[in-house]
Amino acid sequence: MRSMSEEPVPLHEEFIYCCGAATHVLKCGPWKDLSKDESKNLPRLLFMIIPGNPGLAGYYRTFIQALYCGLNQQYPVWVVSHAGHCKPPSGMEMIEDTDIKELEDVFGLNGQVEHKLNFLKKNVSKDIKLVLIAHSIGCYITLEMMKRASELQVLRSVLLFPTIERMAQSPQGKLMTPLLCKLRYVLYMPVYLLSFLPEGVKASLVRFALRGMKTCDESSITTSVNLFSVDCIANILYMASQEMMKVVERDSTTIKQNLKKLIFYYGTGDSWCPQHYYDEIKMDFPDGDIRLCEKGLRHAFVLDASKEMAAMITDWLQDDLTKL
Repeated sequence: MRSMSEEPVPLHEEFIYCCGAATHVLKCGPWKDLSKDESKNLPRLLFMIIPGNPGLAGYYRTFIQALYCGLNQQYPVWVVSHAGHCKPPSGMEMIEDTDIKELEDVFGLNGQVEHKLNFLKKNVSKDIKLVLIAHSIGCYITLEMMKRASELQVLRSVLLFPTIERMAQSPQGKLMTPLLCKLRYVLYMPVYLLSFLPEGVKASLVRFALRGMKTCDESSITTSVNLFSVDCIANILYMASQEMMKVVERDSTTIKQNLKKLIFYYGTGDSWCPQHYYDEIKMDFPDGDIRLCEKGLRHAFVLDASKEMAAMITDWLQDDLTKL
């Protein structure tokens, strides 16, 4: 494995409709279409990133580039936004203009699970093995994907800072649950007013909000400007409110059935999944690959530690890749 190359990393960007909802996809590598069985150049493996919330693909731009280079540019690395979390380009609506309703409540937590399964079904050949790298609520979504679609050829799932249980009872959940479940509509008006600001002013506000960080990924600042869209914020907060209500009990059955495929990575000071959640799952699954962060990385690692996280993951997966 090697570090980031100095050469430009091939990066393809798409805005598509998936389950009738606007979806942003970033693809690292020369492979733009993995659904054509007749192609002789299909890779054996796809690395797919399942985001946290906000689920904007742009937050993971540096991460997927670093991961792609760390994998010696041998495998495609894709990130798929959550349905409705991206601001669609001009001429594209948030919801596809069609009489066919592909999925009930696509912006909800269950809808986001089906959204990712639908994306894979339509865009990735069944012959391609998968490494699913999930972040935060993306870990819950990934476990649900593995539960609902056992036919997926998942080689490994890496669950980073996994919010897979008792979200409303976590320190951050206790603070955010009343706001998300009862008061989120109050936030729409200030976001609406701020949406009229020039793009440069929005970027300055984001920089001011992130001023406490020593180093902040530039792509995170650009991506955060999307949060000035009322439609995006509404979908983000709606999904978050469902997380507080629905992510309650850890799905130990699915974890047990897939334990050899799973890597868990918990933070030491993570207010969304505190360290005693790590202690408990470690006790329940002593044979599992369940790790505790020793580097002090924040839950939102994409803001300032994407390259560091990508380097760790490539090290973890070396044995798996040599066996391919």
